[in-house]
Amino acid sequence: MNLYYIHDPMCSWCWAFRPVWKAVQKQLPKSVQLRSVLGGLAPDSDQPMSAEMQTFLIETWRSIMLKVPETTFNFDFWETCVTRRSTYPACRAVIAAKNQGEEFEGKMIYAIQYAYYQQAKNPSDDSTLCELASEIGLDDLQFSLDLNSAKTKKQLLEQIQFSRQIGANSFPSLILQTDKGFQALELSYTDADSIVKQIVK
Repeated sequence: MNLYYIHDPMCSWCWAFRPVWKAVQKQLPKSVQLRSVLGGLAPDSDQPMSAEMQTFLIETWRSIMLKVPETTFNFDFWETCVTRRSTYPACRAVIAAKNQGEEFEGKMIYAIQYAYYQQAKNPSDDSTLCELASEIGLDDLQFSLDLNSAKTKKQLLEQIQFSRQIGANSFPSLILQTDKGFQALELSYTDADSIVKQIVK
């Protein structure tokens, strides 16, 4: 069986899902192969985020904190950063990090999430992503070359297309692939067992 985790490092619900997702991974049998797929929330944009979108996202953060009380956000982000609705750079950063070793994929995802949600830094900016790459021990020059290369952009678009093909229409999504095809799992942001039971029957 393959279990596909479709996500975006700048998806606030993915940040809320992180503790449960870690718990799910620890409980899965070795017969289940984990596959992380970038879904790509928002394409590249140099335009400032609209006031309406900022309000929507601020309210989303507040809603998440009510529904998943362990989740916290640093609302200073909305005062200190020039916000853009652009998550593809952060997605490419995950690919560029993984190019230097499988172990860097998860490290970069967490680094982006922590910088965004806890440190009020903007992962839509290449400068932030390069700073994070250095912090997690990547080769700075190689990362900066890979971040916006044609190959990395192609890989991201392929992952986005694949995520749509297997039925992921929101983030995060968990899609289980068996000999019967692809099945979207019902998510819980507080109960890992309820997810595991859908996989191990």
